[in-house]
Amino acid sequence: MSFRYEIRLSGEGGQGMILASIIFAEAAAIYEGKNVVQSQVYGPASRGGATKAEVIISDEEIDYPKATSLDFLLALTQEACDKYWKDLKEGGILVVDSSRVHTVPQGNFTIYRVPIIETAREKIGKEIVTNIVSLGVITPLIGIVSPEMVEQAINDHVPKGTEALNRQAFHAGLELGQLLKNARTA
Repeated sequence: MSFRYEIRLSGEGGQGMILASIIFAEAAAIYEGKNVVQSQVYGPASRGGATKAEVIISDEEIDYPKATSLDFLLALTQEACDKYWKDLKEGGILVVDSSRVHTVPQGNFTIYRVPIIETAREKIGKEIVTNIVSLGVITPLIGIVSPEMVEQAINDHVPKGTEALNRQAFHAGLELGQLLKNARTA
């Protein structure tokens, strides 16, 4: 039986969801040796417009590069949640930012409300690392790519001189994601 896992990271321009998807896809493909396709859609404005980025991971060739039945959705804004939750398949996972998504849909999927933006702003001191905190949150929840490989891909993609800040952001997100995963399996 073939394995195919569809991920969508969504929010607004400037939150770094596209870079996050590129990092996650690279960690899965290059460091973990999986078949991966990454794609993105920008909203009408580069900052503030809606964005989505998708990563498909499979053990076979990927014949269709778009996500149609999501296993995992991250929504950092209410608009993103409202627009994309319907693509979640039964048994999927929905992670929303607890400060920006107030109305969460009901369905046969697991929902996590996580203070991603607040963690970036208050624990790390820079909201610009929201995408890296997000990667930390999703890595243990998805469970396909190891934290070490995601961290290696982060180091390869962030601007030189910001590696320590981004590692700090990733580990803050990992802490949140691991707490959620442990609560789910307890």
